[in-house]
Amino acid sequence: MTYVITQNCCKDASCISVCPVDCIRPDRDVHESGLQMLYIDPDTCVDCGACEVECPVDAIYYEDDLPPEQVRYGDINADYFRRHPLDAKPSLNSRERDSVDPGSLRIAIVGAGPAACYAAADLLDIEGTEISIFDSLPTPFGLIRAGVAPDHQRTKGIIDLLGSALANPRVRCHFNVEVGRDVTPDELLAHHHAVIYGVGASKSRRLGIPGEELNGSVAAADFVAWYNGHPDHSDAQFDLSCQRAVVIGNGNVALDIARILLASDEDLTATDVADHALSALSSSMIEEVVILGRRTPRHAAFSAAEFLALGYLPGVDVVIESDDLAPDSGDDDETALKLQLAREYVARTVTPGNKRIVFRFMTSPVEMSGAGRVEALYTTSNTFDETGTLISGDRSESHTIETGLVLRSIGYHGTPIAGVPFDADAGRIPNVHGRVHDECGTALPGVYVTGWVKRGPRGVIGTNRACARETVAALWEDYQAGVLSKDVPHHHQMPQVLEQRGVQVVDWKGWRAIDAAERAGGADIGRPRVKLVDRRRMLSVAQASQASGRTCFPTE
Repeated sequence: MTYVITQNCCKDASCISVCPVDCIRPDRDVHESGLQMLYIDPDTCVDCGACEVECPVDAIYYEDDLPPEQVRYGDINADYFRRHPLDAKPSLNSRERDSVDPGSLRIAIVGAGPAACYAAADLLDIEGTEISIFDSLPTPFGLIRAGVAPDHQRTKGIIDLLGSALANPRVRCHFNVEVGRDVTPDELLAHHHAVIYGVGASKSRRLGIPGEELNGSVAAADFVAWYNGHPDHSDAQFDLSCQRAVVIGNGNVALDIARILLASDEDLTATDVADHALSALSSSMIEEVVILGRRTPRHAAFSAAEFLALGYLPGVDVVIESDDLAPDSGDDDETALKLQLAREYVARTVTPGNKRIVFRFMTSPVEMSGAGRVEALYTTSNTFDETGTLISGDRSESHTIETGLVLRSIGYHGTPIAGVPFDADAGRIPNVHGRVHDECGTALPGVYVTGWVKRGPRGVIGTNRACARETVAALWEDYQAGVLSKDVPHHHQMPQVLEQRGVQVVDWKGWRAIDAAERAGGADIGRPRVKLVDRRRMLSVAQASQASGRTCFPTE
């Protein structure tokens, strides 16, 4: 028998280092690969269970314990190794770094999402470092909390791993502090030897078509933040009275939105979806979600794992509108599996009365229309020319999709912070291997970046681990070269500055109080948690806890 990696794989790759027989692949360049998950070789696995224990998102099961909707992954893991027979790899060498004197390396990290948490964890390997985390929200974990779909509770379990870094006594958390408003980047750098920006990229890109400003035309990021209980989006209103919604873009976020829009009340109630969204979705009239892709199924951005999961949604049919599903010898494993699944969906019989997810490929939106709000989306059919270049169809031959809700999910970009270099076209902070550069291409001493705002919105949660490691390696190299040598004020001074400005800071203890209140609210009604979505309520709960005392660095 063997252990099996399933849908929720985050590519954190923690499992690779604990496997005693080295049977988990891909082992090299895992974070840069096009694959969306890892695989265990069933012929080599010795059933030790080390990977299952180590997995931060509970994606690994013993073969006999696979839930019905995950059984397929036994074959998926085995098929990977039929295509790529196991080979030996070099042993994993631990990264040993010298310790530093207390107070000689203080780092501020802006952001508390996966990239920031991975950077903090890597920095904590350097004995003596002191870290201050700043985030504009009263809560940590960024898109794990506000972006991961509420029906992916196992994926959200990675916060236990990320939280271990933030709970370290050498880390001081300053949540509910917005850099650029409550404290400037220059002030942060003046109080620390280095600053790492890990603020993510949470804004949806625009389509740039007529009618995009109409009511009912929605950024996917805003909709996701709304149903996940982001406090800045909890008051949003979405009209779900139409029968058809359209999602433009076909990445995993598009699939998340389709699932949430079509989920049953029973399934949603078992999640931590925000109460206001639960109420609105329970009365939704949407019966069909059309997902538009500019290219063919071969180019679809969604992962095979998320695509496969759609087939297990109760009362929902998956409809594929494409004739281009034949496999090609040049297809990679992920693409081959997605095409195979698409052919299986085509072969299924549609059930009358079921809701539907319709995948429409080789299609581009050209205009939205309606009297004050979206009533129709006009699209054209795309083609490829002889060079393989995508050509949009003739606008005069557009097709009409009647809909009252259009969500754009065509990628994300970062938001600039006053005082920090920013490439508006790319939506990123300009950098080389994590070192931030100014508009002249000169590295700014002590300023670094990690995560989506460093490399762009690509990869999964675990991709941030290698990204953060590269940034921390650059920081450590600069420290050893003396680039970060300077006198900085005592770490007490920054909290004092924030207090003088009337900023109500939430520390780790305050977050734990918010977390406990949410979990307690959920326990009473059989849910994982009932999220607090009002910032004032969050701050009240945190303040009551923090009034009993605060944690300090060991050097205090």
